[in-house]
Amino acid sequence: MNNYHSRPEYYIKRWITPLLRKSLEDFPVMVLTGARQVGKSTLLLNEEPFNQFRYLSLDDFDVIRQAQENPNALWAGTDHVILDEVQKAPDLMAAVKQNVDRTNGKTKFILSGSANLLLMKQISESLAGRAIYHVLDPLTLGEINSEEPTSLIKEILSGIWPEETTLSLPLPDAVPIIQRGLMPTLLRLSDESSYVQWWNGYVSAYLERDLRQISQIDALVDFRRVMELLALRTGQLVNQSDLARDAGLSQPTVHRYLNLLETTHLFERVPAYTVNRTTRLLKSPKAFWNDCGLASYLSGYYQVEDLRQAREIGNLFESFIFHHVRVLANLMTPPARLYHWRTHTGNEVDIILEHGRKILAIEVKQTNKPGYGDTNGLKAFLSSHPTAVGGLLLHGGTETRWLGEKILALPWVYITG
Repeated sequence: MNNYHSRPEYYIKRWITPLLRKSLEDFPVMVLTGARQVGKSTLLLNEEPFNQFRYLSLDDFDVIRQAQENPNALWAGTDHVILDEVQKAPDLMAAVKQNVDRTNGKTKFILSGSANLLLMKQISESLAGRAIYHVLDPLTLGEINSEEPTSLIKEILSGIWPEETTLSLPLPDAVPIIQRGLMPTLLRLSDESSYVQWWNGYVSAYLERDLRQISQIDALVDFRRVMELLALRTGQLVNQSDLARDAGLSQPTVHRYLNLLETTHLFERVPAYTVNRTTRLLKSPKAFWNDCGLASYLSGYYQVEDLRQAREIGNLFESFIFHHVRVLANLMTPPARLYHWRTHTGNEVDIILEHGRKILAIEVKQTNKPGYGDTNGLKAFLSSHPTAVGGLLLHGGTETRWLGEKILALPWVYITG
């Protein structure tokens, strides 16, 4: 049995890596989850000290058999182990727990998988108090360009705002990036038809392999139809009744499908923000896909120019920006919480970021000439929440300028790198 895995030739450094190293110093077990093909195994096989661990994949039938018959032999002779695709053998967690307790945490385990392992009963119960959990998201533009993560949000929350200025060059065209997506493998492909073919295979593998591993879904056609209808709603409020009606399915079935999409990290429901925390889940959540390229593909936009003219392009652009805000939020300690805000009268703010007692409102506009009228939602939110640090209007232009006492218009590239 081969306990080690060859290192991939193609690797992009990930912003989350320092956080993973620190977590492994403090906890005996680190759990790294994320969508399929997001780069979990690649990170672990390339970065120190993880690439010195014994690597075992539960994709290997030999490893699965040994996990069932003699699990302790998997880590015989080492005290640093990676168990990849661990959702395929949840019963193995009892042996991991026993080893951690017997060695007083001296054995270090990294558990990786494509499902949300925190929601798997055998895993969450076995590792309670012993593990720390992280999610690896698709790439950011900053990671692709080998840049360090921006400290913009942390600085603004501390009262340090960017100065007014104008960029010397226009912003990149976001539409081709949205159509392609941000999964690492996509960067090796050459054109939009290749991206579409890749996403087609991705969705097929997800439906036929990943989904069947965590739940018995007989009607894969129905599940895919829900995915497509949900993609057209990205960046919008999720009305489960409307979604069920359009899909021709019962509400309980649609509810189950949404939970499975979240469990496998393809999709996220962002709750509404209210001052009273207990009422947040009573408000309609907002739909965001894990990767804007997946949402674009599922929406039927296979060419850049079709996407550029699409009715949904504004929502997909918002999803693209939300992804970068989410990655930065998860790098904070503890992770910042993300919400959206909408009133019964129609005022809304795309993203509300909350870290401790500090709140930042973020509005996303594609326009390259943001004006005072684009700040109505931010003004309404700041009026209702005067203790918020302020509002950001992320836009497609080159100017950084104040549009209100606590509202700054900022080119979107400041949030992506």
